[in-house]
Amino acid sequence: MDRDDFNWSGAGIWIGVAVGAAVGIGIALSRRKRSRWDMVTDRWDSAKQVTRRMANRSDELADVGRNLVERVRNIYEEGCRVAEDANELWHKGRKMVGV
Repeated sequence: MDRDDFNWSGAGIWIGVAVGAAVGIGIALSRRKRSRWDMVTDRWDSAKQVTRRMANRSDELADVGRNLVERVRNIYEEGCRVAEDANELWHKGRKMVGV
């Protein structure tokens, strides 16, 4: 295989995977080791804090959720339209070719 014939797109993917794995391992190794009991109490405290924050901002959460659902619905409807248009173009192309 010549050097000019090498497929760099596949190599780029593997380089990206390697860099991502290295970053993940580095983050995992840099974390402080804690006892199991400390992790349980920290998780419980953080869960209580999240619950309090959500209860205090329930109106905002409802509005954000409603907006998010509306956006997802719009994306879904546009996706359906694109799929229908692609289907029509596919059938017209097949008719033109005579298949």
